[in-house]
Amino acid sequence: MSDTTHANDEIHGAHSGDAPQDATPGEGPHADAAHGDHAQGTPLGPVDWLAWGAGLLGIAAGLVIAACLYFSTHF
Repeated sequence: MSDTTHANDEIHGAHSGDAPQDATPGEGPHADAAHGDHAQGTPLGPVDWLAWGAGLLGIAAGLVIAACLYFSTHF
């Protein structure tokens, strides 16, 4: 259970996944979850090219609008 107590903790008990009170930092179930599976070499999912293309198109459109605003106010 954590240091924070709730009014209904006596009814439900400790939450699943809570580290014991005597655990030191870097121990317990949250230690591995904080770093993810990067050390195990788990491959990432496929690249969503449509989403990346839409994002780049949005950035390009924003730059065009900013350039138009700049040229309209300075020339």
